[in-house]
Amino acid sequence: MTVTELHAPATAAASGVDLSGRRALVTGAASGIGAACAHRLAGAGAKVIVLDINGEVAREVAADIGGHAIQADLANDHDLGELTAGIDILVNNAGLQHVAPVEDFPPERFAQILAVMLHAPFLLLRSTLPGMYERGWGRVVNISSVHGLRASPYKAAYVAAKHGLEGLSKVVALEGGPKGVTSNCICPAYVRTPLVEGQIADQARRHGIDEDQVVSQVMLTEPAIKRLIEPEEIAELATYLCSPEASFINGTSLIVDGGWTAR
Repeated sequence: MTVTELHAPATAAASGVDLSGRRALVTGAASGIGAACAHRLAGAGAKVIVLDINGEVAREVAADIGGHAIQADLANDHDLGELTAGIDILVNNAGLQHVAPVEDFPPERFAQILAVMLHAPFLLLRSTLPGMYERGWGRVVNISSVHGLRASPYKAAYVAAKHGLEGLSKVVALEGGPKGVTSNCICPAYVRTPLVEGQIADQARRHGIDEDQVVSQVMLTEPAIKRLIEPEEIAELATYLCSPEASFINGTSLIVDGGWTAR
């Protein structure tokens, strides 16, 4: 079985989600899960802000969906208040990875990963929640990971950031629930994104095996379903969490891991 064969079957988008009149902000939205979420939310009627460090690609995504692009480095750009006026839906998705033993992990890289994946979501929440509370409606969707629930060696910063995001999400759920705002995490296993594809290539070089073997022998050893997740599957769940039918789903972590954590 090749990497290209490990795809989910094509499915129609879930019906009945109408987000007309809502404004959404998706971070890391130029590619992967973020781009898929931007497209799906726009397809449901939301006006979407596409935020990414790669401004050129963010503008392309925004043009495709009739949205607005913002180039920002979430590790350094902390004055985000102007970006968040009137935001009803916040999808914290931006992320990066570095693999190294703790004793060799560069401190500056550790700080960068936590800045993008935990501190920036906090700052965005801090500025978007007052408006959501005032309007009595809001949805926070945090793209966590199975690594927000389970650890793996050599991923100290990523695991720490995702565990922290899980806790932050639950606090927001408790504070925001009575005010009409829900906050949840989505916890996927390996998704077919540029970040994961980069890991596949890196692991292939490191272990001296081909990329198909990395997928089957390294990444898919834990899930019972032996394929990568497609970004559109995560986007569909994220959009459902913004629907009226999901209004009582709050403070939880929806696991999309093919059975990894069932063991």
